[in-house]
Amino acid sequence: MSHVLAAPPPEAAADWTVPQHWERFTAADHARWRTLFDRQMRLLPGRAAPAFLDGLAKLDLADGVPDFRRLSERLTRLTGWQVVAVPGLVPDEIFFAHLARRRFVAGNFLRDERQMDYLEEPDVFHDVFGHVPMLAHPGFANYMQAYGEGGLRSIGFGALDKLARLYWYTVEFGLVETAEGLRIYGAGIVSSAGESRFALESPSPNRLGFDLVRVMRTRYRIDAFQQTYFVIPSFEALLAATLETDFAPLYAELAVRPDLAISAVLPEDRVFTRGTQAEAAPHAA
Repeated sequence: MSHVLAAPPPEAAADWTVPQHWERFTAADHARWRTLFDRQMRLLPGRAAPAFLDGLAKLDLADGVPDFRRLSERLTRLTGWQVVAVPGLVPDEIFFAHLARRRFVAGNFLRDERQMDYLEEPDVFHDVFGHVPMLAHPGFANYMQAYGEGGLRSIGFGALDKLARLYWYTVEFGLVETAEGLRIYGAGIVSSAGESRFALESPSPNRLGFDLVRVMRTRYRIDAFQQTYFVIPSFEALLAATLETDFAPLYAELAVRPDLAISAVLPEDRVFTRGTQAEAAPHAA
């Protein structure tokens, strides 16, 4: 994983934000964005959650690298969120503080042609195309703010690794159950051509019903497609699980319970096939 910068660079403000300098993106950059956008849009209908596709339509991200000022104007009208540029990965407390203020931090560079399928550090395409459409959904927008507020409270508990798993398995790699079947909404999936197919169609990964404790006990990996995805019943249910849980005793419980392997399937897990229904008993996917 890319390291967090030790200190903000000279051009950054105290909150680590930097000017986007949208005018510095070249015609080639905008063309590369359109290539990435068009590739994903050939894949996502029928795979992505309706909320994600609705957000894409409302935010108009097709033409090139978005100007954050104009994007934030549209997003603020919808849910009160803004998008701000940062120079790279930022410290946890800075990240949480921005989310708590309904500000999403986005990388200020675009991958080059050699990295079209994979790059280690999130770029502006991952951050904006992958994350921002879901911020147009009121329930998910509220969840992200609640996550930021909870992250600030969590710092004193020494449980950031556990809380990071909640973000990973929802915001980055989450699936949602719909009447039409499972759909993807996590930014790490919807911005990846390969994982957009793999998450729903491969027989390889486990797809498990969302449970807060289960998720926060489960390890993850960053160097390959996921071996396990967690399926939420709805974005409103995800928000409720976050707001209605007292995390202080939960952190104490997690501190004495063992972590779970990435590929683990427990007897009590609700296991989904590639279709709509969960199976009565777990299987080795």
